[in-house]
Amino acid sequence: MPKLSEIPLSVLDLAPVATGKTASDAFHNTLELAQNAERWGYNRYWLAEHHNLPGIASTATSVLIGYVAGGTSKIRVGSGGVMLPNHAPLIIAEQFGTLESLYPGRIDLGLGRAPGTDSITSYALRRSLMADGHDFPELLAELQRYLAAPTSDQKVRAYPGSGLNIPIWLLGSSTFSARLAADLGLPFAFASHFAPDELDDAIKIYRSKFQPSSDLKKPYVMVGVPLIAAESDKLANKLATTTFQKFLGLVRRQSVQSKPPVENMDEIWNAYEKAAVLSRLDIAVIGGPDTVKKGLDALLERTRADELIVVSDFYDFQDRLKSYEILADLWKGSSADSSRVHSDTFV
Repeated sequence: MPKLSEIPLSVLDLAPVATGKTASDAFHNTLELAQNAERWGYNRYWLAEHHNLPGIASTATSVLIGYVAGGTSKIRVGSGGVMLPNHAPLIIAEQFGTLESLYPGRIDLGLGRAPGTDSITSYALRRSLMADGHDFPELLAELQRYLAAPTSDQKVRAYPGSGLNIPIWLLGSSTFSARLAADLGLPFAFASHFAPDELDDAIKIYRSKFQPSSDLKKPYVMVGVPLIAAESDKLANKLATTTFQKFLGLVRRQSVQSKPPVENMDEIWNAYEKAAVLSRLDIAVIGGPDTVKKGLDALLERTRADELIVVSDFYDFQDRLKSYEILADLWKGSSADSSRVHSDTFV
């Protein structure tokens, strides 16, 4: 079983917008968090594509990746992920080819097949109302061709992008992408930070079906983790009510802007809503340092993850920074030489 000190830790950011704040505020927070994450030793900083969700500002994902990469110097920056069926593969190849050309050796391209939004907005993104991601494998193959070395008879090329071989990850919340990642020999990230139900089955399928490729010789699994770390269990549980309210907004199809913590969620949600929210946060780790360490150790024992990518949502940005700092301190404190983690890490 891997230990916390033996694996890389990464950050997933949706550029959350707190009540009373703006997207501009969220973007400045994103850059400050990325700069601190780099200083604390995190491996990657990924941004996720979502649409028509007031409270989540990471819609123009590639633009925000450039902003973060330009304000940092070492940490890998990428998408967690770009929802490929929302875009022409050539456009994504050109965008990420541009990013890789500007920030060589630091860009990741994580891909998902869901729309990252509701059906009406999906249609506004020029997807069919009946779109279900069935064409994702074909879109992925087209994108891979654009990023590979060009052939002599290739009529359409991504420039920049062609021949850059930017690392591609498949993201998923079901077994579909797990099977595809295994077949293609690609690294796999599971979206258990909001949809943990098929986590164990997806990892099992991915590892058992994995076919080595020129990109990856053995399976590599990254697990998404909702984390609310604070100085004490009591404080963390109170601060976590911001996350609970955000997921309650999703259940109710309301705004998901980050709201101030409350003393008692039972005054806000009903029994059905509580169960729906908690099911989405089934693997959330909430607590003070000791509780967080035990929770992450248990998750690593369960999943044998090669890497954890953490999303922390707070109303107060300083609490969010503190959560990632506590995790970094736990990670470094459990190893006499944490720097060795990055030297042998899959890019």
